[in-house]
Amino acid sequence: QVQLVESGGGLVQPGGSLRLSCAASGSIFSINAMGWYRQAPGKERELVARITSGGSTNYADSVKGRFTISRDNAKNTVYLQMNSLKPEDTAVYYCDAEIQSTAWGRRSHYWGQGTQVTASS
Repeated sequence: QVQLVESGGGLVQPGGSLRLSCAASGSIFSINAMGWYRQAPGKERELVARITSGGSTNYADSVKGRFTISRDNAKNTVYLQMNSLKPEDTAVYYCDAEIQSTAWGRRSHYWGQGTQVTASS
């Protein structure tokens, strides 16, 4: 059993910052890529940022230069530092991790429960 638990969402004024965290726990042999997605009301879920086990990153064009994804492999945790937040960043943010639970098992994707981020004055 694997769990992803997110924290750090909230309400912030436009131009402000928030830092999201997502910790994986349970039966974990290795974690490959980890990422953050978001879903605004009436819209499809979209990729925000992704980081591989080796530290390579990619970002949605809409957040480049404002958001930074990072991970602590020792803690099985991924972070999303969000600066210069805009009203259009308002959404539920979900973390995703590709996890292998045992040495002989296959990799599976796991999702967190989601955390609300609202940028509004």
